[in-house]
Amino acid sequence: MTVVGLGLAALGRPAYINLGHAAGLGQDRSPEALRDRTHAVLDHAYSHGVRYFDAARSYGLAEEFLGGWLRSRRPAGVTVASKWGYTYTANWLIDVAAHEVKDLTAATLRRQFAETREHLGEWLQLYQIHSATIESGVLEDGEVLGELATLRETGVAIGLTATGADQAATIDRAVETGAFDAVQATWNLHERAAGPALATAHEAGLRVVVKESVANGRLAGRAAPPELAAAARERGVGPDAIAIAAALAQPWSDVVLSGASTTEMLDSNLAALELTYDAELDERLAGLAEPSANYWDERAELDWN
Repeated sequence: MTVVGLGLAALGRPAYINLGHAAGLGQDRSPEALRDRTHAVLDHAYSHGVRYFDAARSYGLAEEFLGGWLRSRRPAGVTVASKWGYTYTANWLIDVAAHEVKDLTAATLRRQFAETREHLGEWLQLYQIHSATIESGVLEDGEVLGELATLRETGVAIGLTATGADQAATIDRAVETGAFDAVQATWNLHERAAGPALATAHEAGLRVVVKESVANGRLAGRAAPPELAAAARERGVGPDAIAIAAALAQPWSDVVLSGASTTEMLDSNLAALELTYDAELDERLAGLAEPSANYWDERAELDWN
């Protein structure tokens, strides 16, 4: 049974590229305010059956917030994942040239894993390369793969997240290496290209985690395309619920991440669990699919807010 998890990209730092992110967070985006908000959303998620939580070194203070919540609540039955490869550089500012810097070298892996361990301790169960691509060379880097293999021997599962128009090639290469236990990739009603590769990964025994199922807000709220909005109105849910239900319905998906930054948004996302996403609805929404290059070009233009 596919489950909904909670990703902390929009909670651990004051700015993110989700549409409407600023309105969701409100005026007070101090570290203290975001810590309290993160804990409230985590509490709400756990009380509604969410057991999978995903952070990253580049998500501002997300690991620190999550670690504090884990230590204070001691929740049972949770899976905790994080990622390495990006360094958060915005210094808690919103209007900056760069919010994060990517570096997929072994030196970064060693440094960031030590930081992750400090925040998440023994709760960490899955550690992922953040935004691996073929062109980055990380899947051919013997030093990185060796470090990950050593970590894997300690009982921590190893994964990667894919990004960009060539996600499928990255996923296929990751499966070929035999070095990974999980893959996280973008799949949504606009961007479906990774589906066959994710099916292959699933068949090979990797856990498949879907990110960006609402396309950073393009498939939610007022931004939703008319046909999606109409289908949502007919079912008495938000467009985001149908978008997430579409990802949940894929036979290869194991976890679909919510990127909710409020409890209300999370409730709207979780309504997907009560929906039936069938072939008729999928055919009705098939026209929402976009060429991968177009999708990723538009994503690259989204503002940090």
